[in-house]
Amino acid sequence: MPWIDTVDYDDADGKLKMLYDRVKGPDNNVDNIMMMHSLRPHTMEGHMAIYKYVLHHSGNTVPKWFLETLGVWVSSLNECDYCVEHHFSGLKRLLGDDVRADGIRAAIETRNIESAPLDDKQKLAMDYARQLTRDAAGISEKLIVQLREAGFSDGEILEINQVSAYFGYANRTVLGLGCSTKGDILGLSPNNSDNPDDWNHT
Repeated sequence: MPWIDTVDYDDADGKLKMLYDRVKGPDNNVDNIMMMHSLRPHTMEGHMAIYKYVLHHSGNTVPKWFLETLGVWVSSLNECDYCVEHHFSGLKRLLGDDVRADGIRAAIETRNIESAPLDDKQKLAMDYARQLTRDAAGISEKLIVQLREAGFSDGEILEINQVSAYFGYANRTVLGLGCSTKGDILGLSPNNSDNPDDWNHT
């Protein structure tokens, strides 16, 4: 049970019901992280907008599976099992290579990114995400230059920054309010990247 009151789908009305209908998955399932916002629906609307635009938007050019990898990494660093489990399921589905996905997860769990089945460019992005999560004030322009020299455009560096920052927010929403995966369907996401207003979880 969460540590604050939440409103179930069947008990919702008004704006909350409208938002639930936008974010729900099969059988009217609403992810618990979204239900945490049920007493203040406007914060759910803000959360879903930034989540959709940062992670599931057609304007992104970093592969979605790698953005999910960054999310699993940041969530692991923050010890947020809820987001690790949800987004590892999404990563695995998007990558379509269970052996590689499991290798990435093993590297994340042991904090040994060098052993991950990722290229050097991706490992550098993982290091940036780690520093942003653990020591944001310690990041210097030098690391941005390294990301650029590794082949990331400035827009892609922004994507990496925003996904890493978003998961810091999501992790603290979960950990600070006692959110669990009980009743959730792992790995669902708003997959229609071509429509930013489509929040339906499939």
